[in-house]
Amino acid sequence: MADLKKILIDGIEVEAPGEMTLIQACELAGIEIPRFCYHERLTIAGNCRMCLVEVVGGPPKPAASCAMQVKDLRPGKDGEPPQVRTNSPMVKKAREGVMEFLLINHPLDCPICDQGGECDLQDQAMAYGVDFSRFREPKRAAVDLDLGPLVETHLTRCISCTRCVRFTTEVAGITQMGQTGRGEDSEITSYLGETLKSNLQGNIIDLCPVGALVSKPYAFTARPWELTKTETIDVMDALGSSIRIDTKGREVMRILPRNHDGTNEEWISDKTRFVWDGLRRQRLDQPYVRVDGKLRPATWPEALSAAATAMKGKKVAGIVGDLVPTEAAFALTRLMASMDGVTECRTDGAKLPANRAGYAGTATIEDIDTADHIMLIGTDPAREAPVLNARIRKAWLRGANVGLVGKGVDLTYDYAHVGTDRAALAQVSGQEVSQETKDGPSIVIVGNGALTGADGAEVLAHARQVAENSNSGLLILHTAAGRVGAMDVGAYADGGIEAALSAEVIYNLGADEIDVPDGPFVIYQGSHGDRGAHRADVILPGAAWTEEQGLFVNTEGRPQLALRSGFAPGQAKENWAILRALSAEVGFQLPFDSLAQLRSAMVEIAPHLAELDEVAVNKPEPLGKLPKLGDGDFGLPIDDFYLTNPVARASELMAELSQLARAREAQPIAAE
Repeated sequence: MADLKKILIDGIEVEAPGEMTLIQACELAGIEIPRFCYHERLTIAGNCRMCLVEVVGGPPKPAASCAMQVKDLRPGKDGEPPQVRTNSPMVKKAREGVMEFLLINHPLDCPICDQGGECDLQDQAMAYGVDFSRFREPKRAAVDLDLGPLVETHLTRCISCTRCVRFTTEVAGITQMGQTGRGEDSEITSYLGETLKSNLQGNIIDLCPVGALVSKPYAFTARPWELTKTETIDVMDALGSSIRIDTKGREVMRILPRNHDGTNEEWISDKTRFVWDGLRRQRLDQPYVRVDGKLRPATWPEALSAAATAMKGKKVAGIVGDLVPTEAAFALTRLMASMDGVTECRTDGAKLPANRAGYAGTATIEDIDTADHIMLIGTDPAREAPVLNARIRKAWLRGANVGLVGKGVDLTYDYAHVGTDRAALAQVSGQEVSQETKDGPSIVIVGNGALTGADGAEVLAHARQVAENSNSGLLILHTAAGRVGAMDVGAYADGGIEAALSAEVIYNLGADEIDVPDGPFVIYQGSHGDRGAHRADVILPGAAWTEEQGLFVNTEGRPQLALRSGFAPGQAKENWAILRALSAEVGFQLPFDSLAQLRSAMVEIAPHLAELDEVAVNKPEPLGKLPKLGDGDFGLPIDDFYLTNPVARASELMAELSQLARAREAQPIAAE
């Protein structure tokens, strides 16, 4: 903190680091500077000139506050602190001039623009715009680009802030967008007319300060003031991104990111952003009971009675799906335990231990930002958690070394490919590590796919050894949003998923990614008519994650609260309430009548769940002698990024994106 420099901004004294830009220093003083091209998480372009300020004793013209640092300011002639003015007549005139230039070619089509009501240009034109124009020539026309089914372009509105170009290049790691031409002829374009192929491309919609880039699926469906906004958590992957769900009536209209430096910064994946149409389709809205081999609609009393009758006196087991909130997993675990049954959440066969450090790790997602060395084991973060992959890319751009043991994939950054199989992991775990590496910050990230084999426990032991050798933190990259929370409340059994599937009656709580064998009586509780419902003998319709309040624990072990943004369709009910009602029918009534009572009981066995948005410190068990690994290459848990869960598989847009991705991989480019 020795580099703090004292400056005066509009008479307000501020102490700021020398490396801080003037626009950031003004924010410290509580003064908002208008901007279009500047963004905290992107490189500085300095091309919109809207953030002009007056530097007293500096250049005779206004200076771009985004491109000047505090250390560039000179003190006064008598040694007084440098002065910056943001509201002087010079500044006001300069900003009005810039705004007039920006509006020269802008079509002024606010009534039909989807950005209307949320437009930075609109807002700033109210403060610095004029009620007339001196421009008499014809306005420029620009050809709209086809960037794919997600982002719609209206390039006549573009003000050339280049936020989209910088994001796709720096954060997403693709080089398909750029700017050509000079002056009035400058335009944003794509390379050879290509569509965007990043899983993060939807973020350029949020970044665009005007209506040049808008959401194609959302276009012309609603206005921002018509929407009810709910701050909640994403469950499309295990990162636990902070999101905002906007609803109109009972329907989800769009999903937007929220700032959270601990998880997603301010980005979300395309699946998170556009999956909302899957919440409308293939929904289970009433109970069903199988009679004479066919499912027929039933009332709630009939369905609960049929389920209870099937469970009484039988060997029962519960399996927990990927999108199940922790409360429902806890209720199912208690219900199964009361009937001498087991509950299993590791539906993919992952060999996760009971020790929390083994399934939630010892590192945080934020540790990636400061890591000098990152080792990836059996994972493809670009598919499993695109936003986390962007974070690794940011560390790589800063100079971090990245290594990969597993299948070679496109991660948007360079890495040292150690090998594809278990032998490569054994080689890494047995290597001596330099003291320099031990002293620096480092992290080991193990993919869930590496733990699903028969030797999953052995793979985890070797990964822990790699982390121990280099004094690294360990992060387990899960693919299921509800997995860590279910493990926290004891939803695992000796013998894993094989033991659970051997029961006479299986209670399937939203597990649609596995095939239940013929023989057992299956009770399915879930939100969509997916694979689990097709196999079921009794169907109990539950709420989706947007339709009930629930606790989710992300891949690093951070408890987060998802809030209800709407109501379940038809007769569907909250998941924990269904289990509570069924327990009364079975004769083992669960000891809670409200969600608050359930959470109190849950916190008793897992106290860290009460610490919302806090990552608990996990202490690993001592490592013994390293076990011998099996043979073979590491597989990847995700084949199709867009179709990983029932909500995504019900989405028409996700199906289209999946088809386009397969076509892109199958057809080589002509030059190849």
